[in-house]
Amino acid sequence: MDKYIGKKLDGRYEIRELIGVGGMANVYKAYDVLEDRIVAVKILREEYMDNDEFMRRFRNESRAISLLDHPNIVKVYDVIFSNRIQSIVMEYIDGITLKDYIDQEHVLRWKEAVHFTVQILKALQHAHDKGIVHRDVKPHNIMLLSDGSIKITDFGIARFSRSNTKTITDKAIGSVHYISPEQASGACTDARSDLYSLGVMMFEMLTGKLPFEADSLVSVAIKQIQSEPIRPRSINPDIPEGLEEIVMRAMQKDASKRYQSAAEMLHDIDEFKKNPSIVFSYKYEQPAQVHIQNEFRHQQDAKKVVHRDARQMKKEKTPSKRKNTQDTYERKPLPVVPVMAGIAFAFLLAACAFIAMLFIVNKPFEQVANATVPDLIGMNYESIKTKYAEQFKIVVEEEGPSSLYEAGEIYEQNPDPGKVVKENSTINIKVSTGKQTIILEDYAGKDSTEVFRDLSKNNLKWSETETYSNEYAAGTVVTTSPGAGEEVAEGDEISVYVSLGSQDQNQTVPLVVGMNFHEAKTLLSTKRLRIECVEEVDPESDPTNTEAAGTILEQTPSEDALVPAGTVIQVTVMGGDGWEDPNKPRQVEIKFDLPQGDGTVHVQTFVDGTETGYGDPDLSKQSTWTTRPTGKGDGKVEIYIDGELYLTYDVNFDTGVVVPTSDLQAVGQSLEARDDEEDTQTSDDEYPEPSDD
Repeated sequence: MDKYIGKKLDGRYEIRELIGVGGMANVYKAYDVLEDRIVAVKILREEYMDNDEFMRRFRNESRAISLLDHPNIVKVYDVIFSNRIQSIVMEYIDGITLKDYIDQEHVLRWKEAVHFTVQILKALQHAHDKGIVHRDVKPHNIMLLSDGSIKITDFGIARFSRSNTKTITDKAIGSVHYISPEQASGACTDARSDLYSLGVMMFEMLTGKLPFEADSLVSVAIKQIQSEPIRPRSINPDIPEGLEEIVMRAMQKDASKRYQSAAEMLHDIDEFKKNPSIVFSYKYEQPAQVHIQNEFRHQQDAKKVVHRDARQMKKEKTPSKRKNTQDTYERKPLPVVPVMAGIAFAFLLAACAFIAMLFIVNKPFEQVANATVPDLIGMNYESIKTKYAEQFKIVVEEEGPSSLYEAGEIYEQNPDPGKVVKENSTINIKVSTGKQTIILEDYAGKDSTEVFRDLSKNNLKWSETETYSNEYAAGTVVTTSPGAGEEVAEGDEISVYVSLGSQDQNQTVPLVVGMNFHEAKTLLSTKRLRIECVEEVDPESDPTNTEAAGTILEQTPSEDALVPAGTVIQVTVMGGDGWEDPNKPRQVEIKFDLPQGDGTVHVQTFVDGTETGYGDPDLSKQSTWTTRPTGKGDGKVEIYIDGELYLTYDVNFDTGVVVPTSDLQAVGQSLEARDDEEDTQTSDDEYPEPSDD
């Protein structure tokens, strides 16, 4: 058990539970007995207590942060320093991190991203005005509250947690996916570094991806210094052009080309909000490293000029001993015509030699037949090695793993199939060594976001299933299938079970009446609650009701009710134009062939075991039947005829995709056998056996 839990800090703060673990400090939930309020206490880890310089900077920085007072910055109530403990007492935030919200939504609506960005900029402007630069702006340090507001945490940690050395290592970089180029290179940083990090955050919110990814943190840092990000609109075309320009300007490598202050960036966002079709027409002709190289070159050129002038002045001041000789000697010019003639003759000889070489190698007058390049993709190399030997030279350019082709099969060729070339031309191929296999790690207890990223890096697919767990904290992995230690191949799908936390952990239901359905969904997700529209009110039924379409009119359970995490909040919503329930069941149409025969049959449709439709078609009059089941998400549709399973389908009701999964012929034969049995019984009734009487 943690040694601080159950203790009272400074005779005032009762430490109750551990709620966060960071690289430098742990965060605890505590009760302030003097102010009668819940607070968060960040306690520096013991391994940093013996560094005098580190301790001095921690104290100075903590006092500076306590001066910040802004609604979008977590308040600091108290700082406690002693020989045994270094801690900061802060405002307790009941919400989720912006990183959790991005991972949950994948891509944010641009209006939502702008809403968050404006709040972050206002907080940064306040801090910058106080002379404090955050240096670790990232969605992990942004808390999202239930009312949609945000609060920035961890001010100043990056400022004093950097090592004295400027070597780029995994340990020194920290939040490498969000740091500015000057941070990555160990140069001086200022407020513009925070704006670069915010630009990366905006990129991630709008596209669901980070601008720079690599196999190691060092590689990511190098990309931050050298590489230019792709345009966000190339990933998400729905992003307005003006908003893309704001993101790209914030992420300029050259700090002088970025926004010079949070206020300047806020001004552009305000202009964009007034007119979302605005285009700023910012131009960035050269990346930062080109300007640096040009500046260096100008400096070198200037040095050369200075040195040349110095040498010239020295010569002028030094008396020449051979002055008379130089005065009387006049250099005669070389004869121009013979020199030019010699150059022309040498050029003519080189040209003749080159043309002769072309004739010898290419043999232009030799008749060579044309041939069409065959399609070798997917073929076994050993089987085609000799098959095309008379027509082409088959050269193995590379052997490597492939998730699509078996070992020995060709997965790439050049030239492409169908191209006409001369016979005996070379075809370069790449041959598969089979799927690359790895041993699956034990991911239990690890943050799910990092696990998903690791699986994707290993070319593994993954699906997420949420489950309650008393052992693992919410957002961490409970287990995987296949499990730890099992061998998997690239392209395989791994089922990842992510903890929702303890099922016994109750949540307080917020008031969502009067809110828009989509806003309420965002609010409830921060409380780990779900929402479902159970009734839609027709606007024409009550002309006095002026609520906008999509507005919530009623909710169950009511406000302040205590419910388990994952509970569905049922709501009544005002209908009308512009409103469509995203959770509304959808209908699909399935048309299938009936078995051959005569007479009437009873057809039933079931969705996940529940009957949704039936009918009694006459086989002598119709050969097909259409059913229209309704459902949500993925479901299994089963068709029964006269009580026997006839067809099954896998259906995604959201997309309308219908995939048959059963064998029609086998069941049809069963029905024909039944008809034959009925015919036999009829014959027996018509011709009874003779009686003894």
